[in-house]
Amino acid sequence: MTTAVSERMEQIRAIVCEHLELEPDQLSETSHFIEEHEADSLALMDVLAALEKKFGITIDQAQFARMTSVRNVYEVVSESASW
Repeated sequence: MTTAVSERMEQIRAIVCEHLELEPDQLSETSHFIEEHEADSLALMDVLAALEKKFGITIDQAQFARMTSVRNVYEVVSESASW
């Protein structure tokens, strides 16, 4: 993983932790937000909005269902940002 990818992944992880009220050590790249952390759709919409603001992008609402883990969120954000 490049430095830029690592930094972006950590930024995404921090946003997810903040909005799902998790400690960083509770969240792995692949842990499922709903199944493992009991996240609700409102919290996940907050995550989406925070990501759009942080990275200056617009994420298509159709991508919402893909945003189930930090790794998947990174993929959605990177596609939206054309990284």
